[in-house]
Amino acid sequence: MNQNNHDYVKKPLPPKFGTYGLGFAALGLILSILALVADPVRASFDSLIVFVFLIGMGMCSLFLIGLEYLTGAVWSVPFRRIAEYLVPLVFIAPIFAIPVFFNFSHVFQWANPEYLTLHKTVMAKTAFLNPQFFYIRITAIIVLVGLFSIVIIRNSAKQDNNSDQNLTKKNIRLSAGLMPIFGLGITLIGIDWIMSLEPLWFSTIFGVYYFAGSLLTAFAAITLIAIKLKSFGALPSWITKDHFYNLGAFLFAFINFWAYIAFSQFMLIWYANLPEETFWFLSRTQGSWLYISIGIIFIKFIIPYAGLLSQPSKSNINRLKYVGWWIIFAQFFDLYWLIMPTFSKSGAVFSWTELGFPLLGLGLVMILFKYSYTKRNLIPIGDPKLKRAMDFHL
Repeated sequence: MNQNNHDYVKKPLPPKFGTYGLGFAALGLILSILALVADPVRASFDSLIVFVFLIGMGMCSLFLIGLEYLTGAVWSVPFRRIAEYLVPLVFIAPIFAIPVFFNFSHVFQWANPEYLTLHKTVMAKTAFLNPQFFYIRITAIIVLVGLFSIVIIRNSAKQDNNSDQNLTKKNIRLSAGLMPIFGLGITLIGIDWIMSLEPLWFSTIFGVYYFAGSLLTAFAAITLIAIKLKSFGALPSWITKDHFYNLGAFLFAFINFWAYIAFSQFMLIWYANLPEETFWFLSRTQGSWLYISIGIIFIKFIIPYAGLLSQPSKSNINRLKYVGWWIIFAQFFDLYWLIMPTFSKSGAVFSWTELGFPLLGLGLVMILFKYSYTKRNLIPIGDPKLKRAMDFHL
């Protein structure tokens, strides 16, 4: 493995990491079951939030891996395995879709024949909005993205043992094939699982909105994990603030990208002032949803933007840690704002029932990460770009 040349010796994760993961998962499972018993429809909306959060993060982690191969990026090589560890969330996330399937017609109004009778516009969309085609789409997305992820990650792991540069070339070709499938897949997930909750509404930019938030979350998760691994010496000493600066810069860039897409969506709908579009935003000004809507501006944009505005803050490990956690919270907040008004139009709802599925999701992410960490090196020591990554400086 040439560990001396690469200054890398794999360190085990702290034992408490796995203990916390199991604890969160167990507590989350108990609370989720109780929530499903107490109010199955509300719990299904809660599980839907976690589903779109996790599958978006998993798919965008794979997107970042493919982007590294296609662009030949060097600085990100030491962090690529962290993204690889997160990709299997694509297979874990469907667990949280199970409650939705059991309450499908209560969650998705277009699956209810009585609703279609009252809304002829939605009935005209039944060639696309029907349960059978809906199931086919999500299955095809998970299978196709999953196959690409398995082969790309397997080639990356093989390279640790033989340093075969042809494996990098294979992954470049695979990444080129992945991109259109990823683009279509992430768009369909946003449209199917979020936008179709209110089938009378439509936005041509919504797929990009969901992609922007998910990609920002994937970057935040990778940054947080890298900081934690660096803190107990799992990452080698040659990973410096220059490497972390790029993570901070990308976080800052996609905070702005998300804000641009969000404002563009709102501005175009406001300017056109068409009733079939404006009602979606107007419903989010009713009751306490007005405060949630205003909060989106501060929580998802202004606060993280200010946190990373200065150049030194982008390489400040402590600042990156706090902003990373904040971005993950902001994505949950955003998804709550997108999804829950369909369940409760009169105002925001929150109680212990909203805690179970996020805790279960956190626990499963930690368990999955520990499993992947024990199976593969944290640093891709066979990658031909690793030497340049070691010497990377701004």
